[in-house]
Amino acid sequence: MENEYPNSGVLFAAKAKKSPKAPDYYGDFLLDLSTVKVRPDNKVEFKLSGWKKESKAGKTYLSLSVNTYEKEEDRSQDPDNDIPF
Repeated sequence: MENEYPNSGVLFAAKAKKSPKAPDYYGDFLLDLSTVKVRPDNKVEFKLSGWKKESKAGKTYLSLSVNTYEKEEDRSQDPDNDIPF
């Protein structure tokens, strides 16, 4: 694995594509599962960011980072917001 930092990864441009369906980029991503919350539907939501960089060897790549987050709950469901007037 190219990357050892939790919640980050790298994508390198493929040198040659052997078929039109072959990926344009390849790489690794290390996700720390202790930082994510699985929703009741068994899905995980996170934000992904990427930066175009160049390695010391002159190879262009994308540096990736994931930001796990929880959406704010719908406040209309909050019983404290149910104040009758």
